[in-house]
Amino acid sequence: MAPARLIHDPVLIKEDAVQSRQFQAEDIQTELCVCGGGLSGVCAAITAARQGVKVVLIQDRPVLGGNASSEVRLWILGATSHMFNNNRYAREGGIVEEILIENLHRNPEGNPLILDTVLLEKVVEEPNIQLYLNTALIACEKAGERIDHVKAFSSQTSLMHTIKASQFIDCTGDGVLSFLAGAPFRIGAEKYEEFQEKFAPSSDYGHLLGHSIYFYSKDVGRPVKFVAPSYALQDVEGEIPRFKTFNTKDMGCNLWWIEYGGRMDTVHDTEKIKWELWKVVYGVWDYFKNSGRFPEAENLTLEWVGTIPGKRESRRFIGPTIMKQQDIIEQRFHNDAVSFGGWSIDLHPADGVYSEIEGCIQLHSKGVYQIPFSTMVCAEIPNLMYGGRIISASHVAFGSTRVMATSGANANALGMAAALCKKLSVDPIQLLAKDKMSMLQLELMRFGQFIPGYKLKDPLDLVQKASSIETTSQFELSELPANGPPKVLTRSLAQMLPLTEGPVPKFTITVKAVENTTLTVQLRGSEKAYNYTPEVILGENKFELQPGDNELVIDLGASNPQTQYVFLCLMQNESVAVCTTLTRTSALETVEHECTQVPPENVGVDGFERWTPVRRPMGHNLALRVEPPIKAWAVGNIRNGVARPTKRTNCWVPAKDGKRKMVTLRWDQPVRLSKMVLGFDTDFDNACESVLRGHPERDMPFCVKSWRVLDLSKEGEEVELYKENDNHVSRREIAIEPRVSSTAIGVEILEINGDENNVYGGIFEIRAYE
Repeated sequence: MAPARLIHDPVLIKEDAVQSRQFQAEDIQTELCVCGGGLSGVCAAITAARQGVKVVLIQDRPVLGGNASSEVRLWILGATSHMFNNNRYAREGGIVEEILIENLHRNPEGNPLILDTVLLEKVVEEPNIQLYLNTALIACEKAGERIDHVKAFSSQTSLMHTIKASQFIDCTGDGVLSFLAGAPFRIGAEKYEEFQEKFAPSSDYGHLLGHSIYFYSKDVGRPVKFVAPSYALQDVEGEIPRFKTFNTKDMGCNLWWIEYGGRMDTVHDTEKIKWELWKVVYGVWDYFKNSGRFPEAENLTLEWVGTIPGKRESRRFIGPTIMKQQDIIEQRFHNDAVSFGGWSIDLHPADGVYSEIEGCIQLHSKGVYQIPFSTMVCAEIPNLMYGGRIISASHVAFGSTRVMATSGANANALGMAAALCKKLSVDPIQLLAKDKMSMLQLELMRFGQFIPGYKLKDPLDLVQKASSIETTSQFELSELPANGPPKVLTRSLAQMLPLTEGPVPKFTITVKAVENTTLTVQLRGSEKAYNYTPEVILGENKFELQPGDNELVIDLGASNPQTQYVFLCLMQNESVAVCTTLTRTSALETVEHECTQVPPENVGVDGFERWTPVRRPMGHNLALRVEPPIKAWAVGNIRNGVARPTKRTNCWVPAKDGKRKMVTLRWDQPVRLSKMVLGFDTDFDNACESVLRGHPERDMPFCVKSWRVLDLSKEGEEVELYKENDNHVSRREIAIEPRVSSTAIGVEILEINGDENNVYGGIFEIRAYE
């Protein structure tokens, strides 16, 4: 049956001619205005909103995400760098982590349209955020030194918005708000003499990093003809020196080096740069389809080409601290650290795709580095903070700090800073005072932010006051069964092992040789305990092998000089395969010698070996026996203040011994409990690239899926206070309703997301609050 028709009286609007008209205006009053809806703006807005701040988020595009969105399609990456450096367990926390894990759960194929929906949902679910898409910032008005309000125009609604706020965060990428407000900035590369940065580029190499445009192709199963537009590049081989590296399998982010504009004005010449990039992309596709050199392209069609370029560099705004090369390479300590980075110092030739130089020089530090809050505030404009890639950094340091996941981690700090400023009635720069900075760092770590070198010491956490923490089940590394595929030592392979300071255990492994040969086994550590660069040889054995199975007892008689992850290294020998295991455990993995970083001479960057993991479903642990067992997964880790592996595992992992997998917290006097926070293991070493690259899993195998909280106050009685059956995220903050008074609380793991027979999953932290 057809629905009944609703009849309305027609409405007619008539206006006589006038000299001119103004756009319809809308005045908005809020506490925080975040300008720019890329990943940084999204993270800043959500963080602030969850702390009770009223937020207006304006974005000049129809979707959120900026370079991560379906309009540009660059994957979100940061310190993990595709897991192609030594920064183990370095994926960013807070809202960045939340977005990446949710995107993985819904979108393991890496579809950028699905990522759009994840970002939009995260924002619109926050009642404290008013979102304005297709709304461009066009003006800024100040009252004295402070920003009073901004004006933004919506192209879709023809509305002129005036947004008045107490605080402003600039996440526009080009620093539009900071520019209009008169904040100091820099564009281009500093010479060596200014900051003594040895990696400062010469003028023939670079001025700025350019823009890129990506494209996708699709096999339609039948021949497809392509007629190039008239503006397409005609002579790819003559114009593009790196043309020999083109192949039809690369598309999207893999062709990031289709880049241009580094010698132009990357703000005001963006449209010119875009047209040049379109010229290149359509010329390259014409080359694929019509040059005759790519018969495999016959059935390919050009499915998508970016309509706006992905920008890398333009203005960098100045704060009390300017990040420099030395901060990154030396991993310098900052009293006002609120975030971290770990992407390489990644500089590109200014001539981009037309350069005869390689597309980039990427030089890594040996580990992650801190980013201070003083790079994100403006000394001249008290209520302005810098977000995204515009933070205070030299051109060289910017080569690392600019990437999205790093910017998103910074934005976690900005959103929390805005909330603390509201609470204390202060301006952001006043948070640099020692007592207030300690408050900001505390609130950030409570929220899930990882700050290298800092531990969460929460005076309100009832777990810190528990008289005892007990468990009947605790994993110890004594033996991993040889039920995995043999691994040929085509590259040197290392089992990472968390050891305390002191004598090194004895290890037993089995290797298979195809001929008489010698296998070198080394135990290595890092110079800095928090790094994962196996550069210090602690002991070495050489084993003479015979064809067939060889059981090796590795008794190095060595001492580990510091609590750290050591590396039991089996050095490259293609005549040898080592037995592996299917058993996987939180905070335990193998790495391979991927390559050796050999920087140019005198650039102020270390050369070192990079040992990297192989992604699941490969990358198995070694089958081995350990004597005495390694007891690194103790229950006490759940309150040590670090919710990911660092120099320790920092997690409790129960054994598979048939006993209940439960932590019991006891207090001498009853505590009133209304909230709990738990940190589960979503494998912080997995880069979780957001688009294009697919992943074999929707949910991390170590992550607790089903769990519950029990009141154990009464002997022999258990009262279930909370239960969840389908978790896949890292951090769970739950309300205990109604509030209970208890002397004993149990947290029980019922199921993990991985194979219960082969995966040991754990808990990094448990916190409880009145």
